[in-house]
Amino acid sequence: MATSVLSVRVNDEERSLLESASEQAHTNLSDFIRRKALDAAEIDALERRVVTIPARDWEAFEAWVHRPGQKIASLKGLARKPPKWK
Repeated sequence: MATSVLSVRVNDEERSLLESASEQAHTNLSDFIRRKALDAAEIDALERRVVTIPARDWEAFEAWVHRPGQKIASLKGLARKPPKWK
């Protein structure tokens, strides 16, 4: 997989905090920042409240939404089981 450089500007205090956190995580600064940035990006993407559907796909989406529900045997059985925390 090809990689590319991403540059981020931080002040001395921010860099010190990031270096300290990366040491505590037993990783290097670059890997620490990359992992944390990707985690934050995934959370932001999953928390999106607005979903844009291209006009060309709208009819297919409406057909899917209005399709009758399907019974899924494995989910039916799962719904009968008591939760693990009980």
